[in-house]
Amino acid sequence: MNYKVSHPTKKIFCEIDLPASKSISNRLLIISALCLNKFKIQNLSDSQDTTSLKNAIDSNNRTLDVGAAGTAFRFLTAFLSTLNGVEHILTGSERMKERPIKELVDSLRKLGAQIEYLGKENFPPLKITGKNLTGGKIQIDGSISSQFISALLLIAPNLTNGIELEIIGDIVSKPYINMTLSLMKYYGVEYDWEGNIIYVKCQKYIAKDYMVESDWSSASFWYQIASLSENCNIKIRGLDKRSIQGDIRLIEIFNRLGVNSEFICNTLILTKNKNLNVPKLIDIIDTPDLYQPLRCTIFGLRKSSKFIGLFTLKDKETDRVRSVDNELKKIKSSKIIHTYQDHRMAMCFAPLCIVFGELQINNVEVVNKSYQKFWADLELAGFKITPLTPINY
Repeated sequence: MNYKVSHPTKKIFCEIDLPASKSISNRLLIISALCLNKFKIQNLSDSQDTTSLKNAIDSNNRTLDVGAAGTAFRFLTAFLSTLNGVEHILTGSERMKERPIKELVDSLRKLGAQIEYLGKENFPPLKITGKNLTGGKIQIDGSISSQFISALLLIAPNLTNGIELEIIGDIVSKPYINMTLSLMKYYGVEYDWEGNIIYVKCQKYIAKDYMVESDWSSASFWYQIASLSENCNIKIRGLDKRSIQGDIRLIEIFNRLGVNSEFICNTLILTKNKNLNVPKLIDIIDTPDLYQPLRCTIFGLRKSSKFIGLFTLKDKETDRVRSVDNELKKIKSSKIIHTYQDHRMAMCFAPLCIVFGELQINNVEVVNKSYQKFWADLELAGFKITPLTPINY
């Protein structure tokens, strides 16, 4: 399905309930699966990514297809390796089969895991035969994916000798590793992080109920809308001002892009300010999901910034740097936006209709990966959404 998207007034006044954090939800699902006693997860994300992971954990099937859910694939690779005597085939979408998994598989094999490649070497799909993993000392390149590190840490308490995980080089998306460790600590797991080594001993997760907060990554598109609007008062419910999510960095960055943030009674209120002081340099190494909304916002403001820390973006749902560049180059002429099977492409380009007039967003269902109500929420904010006959690009 394709939509025509526009905003007749460029003035945004609305109240929004953001989806739950899928990053927190996905980690909780693995912890729950490894915990001896069950606990309640309230406000679990309804994203396709989280649903894929939950369905896989609950499934009795030996072949598990998680589609385009990258986090689910990485976390399951580690989790399934711990299920002694159980064999699984883990696969995904065609794009997933192009996303490298070598470093995680190599690390798990050093811990005693039995994993085979069923297609191209170093890429999904995988055949995983679960074992009682001994654990021990391993090294992993910190510049590849924080999800590899989180996957290893989540299973660490259940390994006979725990893990002594040495991270080599720079760490990408470090806040996501901190999130993992924070949740593990909430569930009773002690760890030490000394220099570039994380130590986790063999221990037990302790069951506790958890309320999942809303998703700061999804909030980025509302910050984008606020920045590009002529005037706004956007009330967003469900976010935590003391969040363990790294994308809370939005508050600081968008303050320089004309957006004021204020928490009143657990509601975040976005309004306009006169502080348009666009950073000349933005390092997104810790918060790569902010690249697309920031890049599109600054383009819409007709300003420019240099972005660094981009090297992980080529292995996401699409090559995000190249895809954003492709669509921005033509936005003033064709007004037709391809989304490259990437949820964030649809969500970061839709707000640009405030500046450039009506845009056509193709394959709009991609937003279901993280934010199922995105288009309905845009309508609440006064955007005009017109469905078109599907066209395949």
